[in-house]
Amino acid sequence: MSFDEIFNTFVRVGAGLGTTIQLFVVTMIVAIPLGFAMTMMVQSKYKAIVYPVKTIIYLLRSTPLILQLLFIYFGLPYMPFVGEYLVMDRFLATILGFSINYAAYFAEIFRGGILSIDPGQYEAAKVLGMTNVQTVKRVVIPQMLRVAMPSVSNETITLVKDTSLMFTLAVPEVLQFAKAAVSDTGSPFPFLVAGVIYLVLNTSITWILVKIEKKLEY
Repeated sequence: MSFDEIFNTFVRVGAGLGTTIQLFVVTMIVAIPLGFAMTMMVQSKYKAIVYPVKTIIYLLRSTPLILQLLFIYFGLPYMPFVGEYLVMDRFLATILGFSINYAAYFAEIFRGGILSIDPGQYEAAKVLGMTNVQTVKRVVIPQMLRVAMPSVSNETITLVKDTSLMFTLAVPEVLQFAKAAVSDTGSPFPFLVAGVIYLVLNTSITWILVKIEKKLEY
């Protein structure tokens, strides 16, 4: 295989890289704060809030992401009364599916981090005159992040690989371009190129996450 063929394959498969990165970034931006909000709702003293949120988290974590994507794009339009207002763009449906799915996983990770905090620290914060918001900001979040960061890193790496599920809704991404290239060339090399792209992405993200973990080690 000549250099030009290798280069052209990388260019062709890499055409879907922008969509992959865009989905990854938007999902992280939406899922992390949404997951933390769900965690705080689960910790609420009001059962009317706790049980519905727990049920949503359970359903999202117990069903395949690919099924959730299909339901959002193909199923929601068939819902009575509101279906006609829920028709959306394929990429938007993908972002919605990924965001709520990963928010559920992050919610459980953050919950574990909160449970690791000594209850005495809440009492100490109260004695010091901190409000609930100040306690969460200055006591809960810093310690929760330190405990939860390794698990968050694992989910982040999994997210990079899961972006390949965009093909379910025919959203052009790295793997879809690789499959098209394989069909045209009759060579498995484009799949190898796709693997290299995912490997580079995960290596870069892992390096960033390691740096963040080290900063949280205090």
